[in-house]
Amino acid sequence: MRLSISHETAYHYDDEVRASIQYLRLTPHDSERQQVLSWHLDLPRPVRAQLDPFGNILHVLTLDDPHDAIIIGARGQVEIDETREAEHEPQSPLPFLRFTRLTEADDALRAFASRQCKKRKDRTGLIDLMAALSQHITYTPGVTAVDTSAAQAFASGAGVCQDHTHAFLACARSLGVPARYVSGYLFTENSEHLASHAWAEAWIDDAWYSFDVTNQLAKPERHLKLAIGLDYLDACPVRGMRRGGGFEQMHAKVLVTPTTPMISMATQTQTQTQTQSQG
Repeated sequence: MRLSISHETAYHYDDEVRASIQYLRLTPHDSERQQVLSWHLDLPRPVRAQLDPFGNILHVLTLDDPHDAIIIGARGQVEIDETREAEHEPQSPLPFLRFTRLTEADDALRAFASRQCKKRKDRTGLIDLMAALSQHITYTPGVTAVDTSAAQAFASGAGVCQDHTHAFLACARSLGVPARYVSGYLFTENSEHLASHAWAEAWIDDAWYSFDVTNQLAKPERHLKLAIGLDYLDACPVRGMRRGGGFEQMHAKVLVTPTTPMISMATQTQTQTQTQSQG
């Protein structure tokens, strides 16, 4: 499947911002499951790409001049291998056993993970855990924030994809299974869920397998990966700091659409032309 992405994030401030810095993880990279065909960032000024400690493509946008708005755009096309269920990487998965403030497993989460998986640390056990978490934490936009922890979302029983992912990471790591946060895009015909998405990956049988708790999907057929990390703070597409500005308004528009590959269209046109000329 070829996915076409259009993503714009706009920040507007009541007062003038004296200076700001934005950390952008808005550029996907090639992997066993996805091939980047084209990608472009629309930024207020040119910025060089670099790699962060997790191997994500990172752009650091620094604005030293006063400004009252920032508009950040990303667009491109990526080919997704729908048949591949796992990805292999040479790096050790052990760093992804570490808890963070957002993924710390309290007694309730540890008990929940133990109850759902029992002694199973395989894919089937984690799929059962994923389904149980989806039922326990009802998808409810607006009830949590970016600093809501897994334990807080689990206790309240409500949250969004970020909270589902943090809770899964907390449970998996409590079982001794390395697991990491993934940010990216999801193509779905369900308008209830945003195209900008988050899910988890767990290290099983020497490979990374996906677990989308929000949609109860264990096969990433329509998922486009942007970045990975220990939690949201490591992998979020846009994260920044500023001096001044007063009240901030943020608006994001994300469009994810399947695109017919041009080579297939050309082949189809050529075939049709040949067929018509054969009569």
